[in-house]
Amino acid sequence: MKFPKSHTLKQIATLIDCEYRGSEDFEILGINEIHVVEPGDIVFVDHPKYYDKALESAATIVLINKDVACPEGKALLISDDPFRDFNKITSHFKPFKASKSAIASDAVIGEGTVIQPNCFIGNNVTIGKNCVIHSNVSIYDDAIIGDNVTIHAGTVLGASAFYYKNRPEGYDQLKSGGRVIIKDNVDIGALCTIDRGVTGDTTIGEGSKLDNQIQIGHDTLIGKKCLIASQTGIAGCVVVEDNVTIWGQVGIKSGIKISKGTIIYAQAGLNNSTEEGKTYFGTPAQEARVSFKDLAYVKKIPEILQKLKNL
Repeated sequence: MKFPKSHTLKQIATLIDCEYRGSEDFEILGINEIHVVEPGDIVFVDHPKYYDKALESAATIVLINKDVACPEGKALLISDDPFRDFNKITSHFKPFKASKSAIASDAVIGEGTVIQPNCFIGNNVTIGKNCVIHSNVSIYDDAIIGDNVTIHAGTVLGASAFYYKNRPEGYDQLKSGGRVIIKDNVDIGALCTIDRGVTGDTTIGEGSKLDNQIQIGHDTLIGKKCLIASQTGIAGCVVVEDNVTIWGQVGIKSGIKISKGTIIYAQAGLNNSTEEGKTYFGTPAQEARVSFKDLAYVKKIPEILQKLKNL
């Protein structure tokens, strides 16, 4: 998430009331999670296990809960609670803005697009040409939808990321300031839910087709011409490359990559990245031919047990 204009290290430190290490006029351009950081971004880290990863990342400002040596060319924001202060920054630059109408006055809707009754179109939403948005669809703030997109009834685009910190008093949510982006020629079925990015974008690539009742988590990137069948759940920060086919009721772990041309059979549970052009099945999922061999061996167990009894 980029700020509307650049800010200085001192300005951000003042905003969150913390100490800093580095030049007070060190330039800050935005705030991002570690998997999408760029120079000029703030990244936060609150566990020693991940200090090195954050300090060595592309981010040039690290919001951290320990006064460590500052890497050359970078700056530190020293906080007793980086998670809390990351939320403060997100809330300051991307505050919740209540809507006053079903279709926001600043929404941009392209020529030939049909919006059916009872839809909600939030602030700063852009919808392209020749789209059909069926009834009871909710499109939260800042979403961008391309041309020739169809979204069926009851789908929700842009709900908050499912991202929480466990505190003694309860779970604390990491606020979401990102967007949902739907590229051209995408079809989205009924009752799908696509969460906005925490700081970046959740993106559905051009020409991809989603069945009904699919959940896609925050910051996940779906490539071009993917097919995803009903009741699939894809966690946050997953990269799905082009021409992937995912059949029904598949569950996919966060932070993995599904390589180009992968096919995942129904009811698989995928915990690891895949290899290009291969087919997967089972829980935990593995190459389908291996899973089918394993199932064949399982079927032989009664026969083997009977032979052992007869010895």
